[in-house]
Amino acid sequence: MKIGTKVTLSLIIVFIIGILISGFALSSVLENKAEREIDSKAEALMAMNNSVRTYTNDKVQPLLLPKLLTQEKFIPEAIPTYAVRETFDYFRKSPEFTNFFYKDAALNPTNLRDKADSFETKIVNRFRQEPETKSISGFRTMSGTKLYYTAKPFQIKNESCLRCHTTLDKAPKSQINTYGKENGYGWKLNEIVAAQIVYVPAERILSNARSSSVLVISIVAMIFAAVVIIMNLLLKRTVLKRITKIATVAEQVSVGNMDASFGRQNKDEIGDLAEAFNRMRYSLEIAMNMLNKKNKSD
Repeated sequence: MKIGTKVTLSLIIVFIIGILISGFALSSVLENKAEREIDSKAEALMAMNNSVRTYTNDKVQPLLLPKLLTQEKFIPEAIPTYAVRETFDYFRKSPEFTNFFYKDAALNPTNLRDKADSFETKIVNRFRQEPETKSISGFRTMSGTKLYYTAKPFQIKNESCLRCHTTLDKAPKSQINTYGKENGYGWKLNEIVAAQIVYVPAERILSNARSSSVLVISIVAMIFAAVVIIMNLLLKRTVLKRITKIATVAEQVSVGNMDASFGRQNKDEIGDLAEAFNRMRYSLEIAMNMLNKKNKSD
């Protein structure tokens, strides 16, 4: 195998290994960046929803509470969870946010619309089993759409929240008339009763990250291919071509052609090699002349 071929194969092997390692590393970095971007969106939405919840609980509910307790008709606007859900539904009316979802996924909700599905039930139970866990996030597919979710435990910290959820005799009559007597009771103070979950569409962001990864790797591959071609041309011009010429001259000298010349050489390692061959040729020529003279004298 020729030197040029060996160098080319070595570069290709190094390139393949480098592409595999860098491609994996780059893909991981871009996917992590994409996940952080998605997570930041989910956290922002979670903070917005909690702001609506706090506002409703502190400002709106005190105004509507007397009517909630005395009127026959239930006033859902006084309930923070309802206010958060309705506000988020308005947010989702914009086409770009249609696939965003929010849910107070409860095991025993008053409104069955907030009932946790099997996936969400596991999250709530995990929060109950691991009170130190403050957030859970990951991916799930809903209706064929890949979604990123972030969940936080919903814990009853204020006794005012138990006004409607302890026993039937304490619950507003309007609530019982609207939602019945079966669901949403028996809650306790400091109990984790639900999980606040924000779902953010992830496919487009992850797809963009993968496309960016492929683009960068393609650019690197093209640059490396150009480097390989340039290095081969330089190797052929500055090394292989000159070595081939030296080998040709050395072969001519070996068969007795003492007039063969290496020509003008650059002052580098190959030039030094050519000079060494020249000195060897001169020495051989002198030795041959001395031998011929001796033979003639004999």
